[in-house]
Amino acid sequence: MNYFRTLTIALTVAAVSLAGCGGDGGNGSPPPAVTTQILSDPAFDGDIEQTSPTSFTVTQGMSATVQSVFAGIDPVALTEFRTFLDFPLTGAGGIPRTAIIDRAFLDIYINSLQPSSGTLPLLIELVSFEPPTLIPSDFDRGVQPPLAYIKVSPPFIGSDVGTNVSIDVTSLMVEAQNRGLNDFQVRVMEDLGPAIPVLMEINDTTGANRATLAPELTVTYF
Repeated sequence: MNYFRTLTIALTVAAVSLAGCGGDGGNGSPPPAVTTQILSDPAFDGDIEQTSPTSFTVTQGMSATVQSVFAGIDPVALTEFRTFLDFPLTGAGGIPRTAIIDRAFLDIYINSLQPSSGTLPLLIELVSFEPPTLIPSDFDRGVQPPLAYIKVSPPFIGSDVGTNVSIDVTSLMVEAQNRGLNDFQVRVMEDLGPAIPVLMEINDTTGANRATLAPELTVTYF
């Protein structure tokens, strides 16, 4: 079953001009919308675990033994994980530099939530790290500040496990396009207030079901 989540915009991004667009053939009709679906790059997807105030474990790249990424706080070890997903915007099936973004959605398949009775509020942050190699400091919002971010609503709960969740990330995609970024890169993390010991596992398979289970960015543009 598909679940749809709305968002709360937590950072004002540049407005997109919708008036006076060309390409209407002179008849006053808007240009046709184009929708493209972009799977995340499994070579650059990963997560960072903070194991102590000054130590981190970086896991990047899906492999035979790594087929998922994690976000939240491990309820046993009490270490925090932050997920990083990379979607290429250039090349075939990408987003033209001149495109005007209409809407964008991030789809993720939830493998598990620990504990299953937990509730996990999430932030999704637009970041930019080039080259796209994760380093420990990417965990830090001060060192690697978000370019824009959203709060996902409602929080994730046990009934989301085993489902594909669609999250509205239009404001983040607009910001990425305005900045001319080559990749749509997001950091997925617990929305920290009081720490909540709940850990979410996101499917990032490289197997036969990647097209339906791996993280996917769907963008509609003019």
